[in-house]
Amino acid sequence: MIRVLFAATDGRWEEYRTVLPAALAAAGLEADLSRDHAPEVVDYIVYAPNSPLQDFSPYTRAKAVLNLWAGVEDVVGNDTLKIPLCRMVDAGLTEGMVEWVTGHVLRHHLGTDAHVLGQDGVWRAGAPPLARDRRVAILGLGELGAACAAALAALNFRVSGWSNSAKAIAGVETAHGAAALPQVLAGAEILVLLLPLTPATECLLDAAALGHLPQGAVILNPGRGGLIEDAALLAALDTGQVAHATLDAFRVEPLPPGDPYWAHPQVTVTPHIASATRPGSASRAIAENIRRGEAGEPFLHVVDRARAY
Repeated sequence: MIRVLFAATDGRWEEYRTVLPAALAAAGLEADLSRDHAPEVVDYIVYAPNSPLQDFSPYTRAKAVLNLWAGVEDVVGNDTLKIPLCRMVDAGLTEGMVEWVTGHVLRHHLGTDAHVLGQDGVWRAGAPPLARDRRVAILGLGELGAACAAALAALNFRVSGWSNSAKAIAGVETAHGAAALPQVLAGAEILVLLLPLTPATECLLDAAALGHLPQGAVILNPGRGGLIEDAALLAALDTGQVAHATLDAFRVEPLPPGDPYWAHPQVTVTPHIASATRPGSASRAIAENIRRGEAGEPFLHVVDRARAY
């Protein structure tokens, strides 16, 4: 019997208490999922970083911690975590992100806001350029970024991508390393942030980086709030260096009612909905990693502690 500890909030437990056992059974695993296993009998920990569990040292038998979220910045630095940590990568999460990013890129590309909000009797003539003439840049070419880049390229956008290490994506011009970032930013009429939050990416989009963007660029951030230096972005919005920012992730969530982003006319706030972990597909991803662990196969999506993602 494989003992799986579910270490997450009450709400998450209600979402997973039936679908995760079903996924484990479908994977051919005889598993006991519980929130109350004694630490010394636990084989795997299904985990959300906002769980009360913060000390992993009593879990001497556990083989892996399987994160329910794509982001691991709130757990990767935990000194008591010595076993493999696997981030969540699942088809539903990827599809949701592609839909959000594609929808908002098209919204800004087509100038939809002016037509939807400007129902004031003014005939605003002029068509947008074709997608083939619109430059979109994506920072971060992991699972989510690569999928979004490919989807936008399929719509004929001129897509460039930037990452820490070299990547190759059909139809996308890629670059990597710090030296290449200013040039990628300079070609970004619409900029999408999909980097993980690490010490190297904290406040990556600061005043200097914003200054490399073409005048009137649009920023979409469905990644992590800490990628942006908030004061610098607000200043760039006020000067028109950045025409609009559509933000889905913030340093503090929920975004406090008095935060300047709420009131800024050139900011759209969405409540961290760009992509959510869906219990059905996430459960299948967790079950596959437990199956692999029991079969002696390598775990999928193991976090590199040195890179923090």
